[in-house]
Amino acid sequence: MTRGAPERRQAEAAGRRAEFIAAMVMRLKGFSIIERRYRAAGGEIDLIARRGGLIAFVEVKTRRRLDDAVFAVTPANRRRIASAAASFFARRPALAESAIRYDIVAIAGWRIRHLADAWRDGD
Repeated sequence: MTRGAPERRQAEAAGRRAEFIAAMVMRLKGFSIIERRYRAAGGEIDLIARRGGLIAFVEVKTRRRLDDAVFAVTPANRRRIASAAASFFARRPALAESAIRYDIVAIAGWRIRHLADAWRDGD
């Protein structure tokens, strides 16, 4: 079933709020946000954060339960994020030697869980 325009707008607003919260979490952990909603031919990355020589590609998920949000990041999502990450480095070669990790920020109501290094390439 497809969502109507009001539901789509509501979901979009909830997603933007979740990304704002996730960006704040990353900032509190010493990261600077260098990209939001990075789009490439292979996929989209919600947040790209940097702390020193580390680049974190962050997927943000919001659900009613934290575990549901974490498990919503499927292997297909991971492949698309990795593809977009490769595109990011192709466009920003000065950062290509950075250490990388893939994070998840899961949000359920007022609860937030940051899973640093949630998966590796090839998982």
